[in-house]
Amino acid sequence: MSFFDDDGSGEDREPSATATRQRGRPRPRRPQPAGTHHGPDHHTIMVRRRIAAAVGVVLVIVLVLAVSGCLKSQKVRELQEYNHRVNQIARESDQQVSHQLFRALLGASGRSPLDVEVKLDELHGQAQTLSEEAAKLSVPGDMAPAQRNLLLALDLRAEGVHRVAGQVRAALGGHSKQASANIAGAMENFLASDVVYAQRVTPLIQQTLTADGVNGETTATSHFLPNIGWLESETVLSRITGKSGGGSGAGGPVAPGTHGHKLTSVAVGENTLQEAPALNHIAGGANPTFTVGLENSGENVQTNVKVSVSVEGGGKTVSASHTINRTEPHQSLTVDIPVSGVTLATASTITVYIEPVPGETETENNKGTYDAEFQQ
Repeated sequence: MSFFDDDGSGEDREPSATATRQRGRPRPRRPQPAGTHHGPDHHTIMVRRRIAAAVGVVLVIVLVLAVSGCLKSQKVRELQEYNHRVNQIARESDQQVSHQLFRALLGASGRSPLDVEVKLDELHGQAQTLSEEAAKLSVPGDMAPAQRNLLLALDLRAEGVHRVAGQVRAALGGHSKQASANIAGAMENFLASDVVYAQRVTPLIQQTLTADGVNGETTATSHFLPNIGWLESETVLSRITGKSGGGSGAGGPVAPGTHGHKLTSVAVGENTLQEAPALNHIAGGANPTFTVGLENSGENVQTNVKVSVSVEGGGKTVSASHTINRTEPHQSLTVDIPVSGVTLATASTITVYIEPVPGETETENNKGTYDAEFQQ
């Protein structure tokens, strides 16, 4: 019967569209039971830990380098600041104390003994103040040896000025011979201070700067004692009282009118030197010859005029001098002074000085200071 035929379940029947669609759909995944999720395996975890450790090490190294760089930069600044403050104190010691002291002594015969003593007492106070300022400096640890010698040099200067001030009135009065000898003895303080500064302070500062990689820093020179003539009592007597014609050869009282010389130029070969702070580059090796120009700026003939040149650099000082037999009033002339053994390829300071003659009161123009570097 057709009814049974249609309702049969024979295998030849075509599957319905709905059944086909149902069989073609992917079955949804069943959710995993809680606690059955699997994380990264052990190898992955170890790799990640190693990467994290490496990053940590790199960060630590970067941090250490940054901190080290900051500390080194700070140390360099401290060393430079200390050097700059020493330079300032040294210049003030020369300009505000030494120059004023010897100017007062050379002009003492034209002033009252009390006025001269008062002036020297003021200069002693200034010298003492500089010593106290130096004692308050912020000193990097490596600069401690230089600092000890700086304080020694400044203390010697303050003590020397005090000793000279205590004798100047007697030197201008009735006890000039003994007082002049005492003043000459006090001048040894200044000589000793110059030696300490030149042989200990400057080299120790430069050695410390170089050891810490600080280049291009110049430490100022300092010459408190103008020349060694002040160590002789007869010269002291002549310069303070004007009672001897020692420097002019007159053999008697200083002649009326103005006396003295002024420095007009300094050259090495074709190179005319420029005064500090300009840096002069001088070729020609370690034995240069300085051509010094000077003028008799007074109204009197002068004889036995001493001109000296000193070069300080590399921890040593070399010097030479020449004595001019005679200069005429308002005469300009030059003198050649060879100096042997200067230090090459290092910052040096050249000092040229015309020794004052009796009766000379203006000595500021007797001296020139030049920064230089000598080359082969």
